[in-house]
Amino acid sequence: MKKYIYRSTLGLVFAMAVSSCNKNLESINNDPNHITSSSMDYNLLFTAVQAHTAGTDYEAWRNSMIYCSTMIQHLSSLQGYWNGDKYTYSGGYNSAYWDRQFPNAVTNVVETLNNWKGKTTYANAYNITRIMKVVVFQRMTDLYGDVPYSEAGKGYSGGVTYPKYDKQQAIYMDMLNELNEAAKALDANATNTLKNADVMYQGDVTKWKKFAYSQMLRLAMRMTKVDPATAQTWVQTAVAGGLFTSNDDNGIIKHDAVTSTNSNGNGLTLVYNDPNASRVSQSFIDRMKNTNDPRLIYYATVCTNPGIAVGSSGYDYGDTTWAKQLGMPNGYDQQGATTATDLHYAANYPGNKTDFTSYAINSYSVVNRYTFARLDAPSFILTYAENQLLLAEAALRGWVSGNAADYYNAGVTAAMNQLTQTGAGAGVSAAQIAAYLAANPFNAADGYNQINTQYYIATFMDEYEAWSNWRRSGYPVLQQVVYIGNVTNGTIPRRFTYPTSEATINATNYNDAISRYTDGDKMTSRMWWDAAQ
Repeated sequence: MKKYIYRSTLGLVFAMAVSSCNKNLESINNDPNHITSSSMDYNLLFTAVQAHTAGTDYEAWRNSMIYCSTMIQHLSSLQGYWNGDKYTYSGGYNSAYWDRQFPNAVTNVVETLNNWKGKTTYANAYNITRIMKVVVFQRMTDLYGDVPYSEAGKGYSGGVTYPKYDKQQAIYMDMLNELNEAAKALDANATNTLKNADVMYQGDVTKWKKFAYSQMLRLAMRMTKVDPATAQTWVQTAVAGGLFTSNDDNGIIKHDAVTSTNSNGNGLTLVYNDPNASRVSQSFIDRMKNTNDPRLIYYATVCTNPGIAVGSSGYDYGDTTWAKQLGMPNGYDQQGATTATDLHYAANYPGNKTDFTSYAINSYSVVNRYTFARLDAPSFILTYAENQLLLAEAALRGWVSGNAADYYNAGVTAAMNQLTQTGAGAGVSAAQIAAYLAANPFNAADGYNQINTQYYIATFMDEYEAWSNWRRSGYPVLQQVVYIGNVTNGTIPRRFTYPTSEATINATNYNDAISRYTDGDKMTSRMWWDAAQ
């Protein structure tokens, strides 16, 4: 039944939505082919919001994989079009998330809210949708900065064809209030009209209330650099409201094991669309090997021929032996002996360093194909492990009661146990977890680094969140790449740029937005919560 809902929903939504390649917000906000409210099943539209939030291969390939995963050094690539590895610029890839999500997740969530608002029967569905709207917009603003928010998606319902760009600070304050109001309004005794249309919790308001406050914790901690006092207040509100209590509460969206609109977007890139383009980063694997991390075998595998797409003859799941995992350094290419960035010059190159006619790239690990790199790998939207690690930092700051070390240990434990939800079978044993924590005990003097490094490991393949928390916290410390043609002066990018068409289509609002950035519409410009320190 769930698979049927996914496919039916996505087919309907793709038919009614503006083409994902259309960067024109006038068209996005005023669709001439709009289906009327009387003929729309808004439960299906809600499902579509969740499916698009989980990600499709279009933006997952470009933003999540090509850019975020390599910028954050979870992955690396020798391919020139994997721009994040070397901080080069592609306007179409920068704007892919915007291009896909505004005409789909954004428009759909706004219209669903408009339809259910004020209808008693749909009160719970309405408030759950308010929570989903925050998820949609938090990611959008975290990737781009100031974005259309208060007027977004209102072309049909409000006649707004040129939406203004709200300031990120205002967006965050409204999102926090929305979470608080929606969570309080959820009623376990009211009608559950969503049921299986809600592919995360089947309309369970107890789960959604926990999700809302857990999402609030994430938003609040994002503000630690720019407004710690407000961050502390909202952290305490989230804790009082009630957070996730175990991995059973994790916000997970499942996918189908076929190449379809409901495949896992990252997985589709890694094993079907672009299976030979990336490897796991040396930075990431070395970090795990240096601490004898038992998760490594669930993160990486070494394939004889990773370029064969899943479903084809000879597809290789690889060898997950811990000792065999080898990370490929970021910032290298295959340009030959005349350039110092050729892979042969990498310190850990496993092949003949003088033979520039061949490359031993298949000695480097790719993403594990039993767990994360699958068409049906689950998408983790928000997790208990993230909650506990953020609470560890909040405790270290003195914002919440409890011991930072206890939250830290709970977060690491949850992140390891969470691997069973990826398809990792028995996963990491309790004995392995205990041994890891004993060998790598929490040290308050290095607490911010330890906590956020664990967050970085726990959010592997949730690349948007990994990049956002790295920008917020500064941890782990990454060795940045200086490569010819980079657009950031050799620094990891701080944001994605707006679609180039916005400069002409929505010029007034676009120009107002970019005037608020010190460097304008560039990948080096910092957004509100990412204030330099």
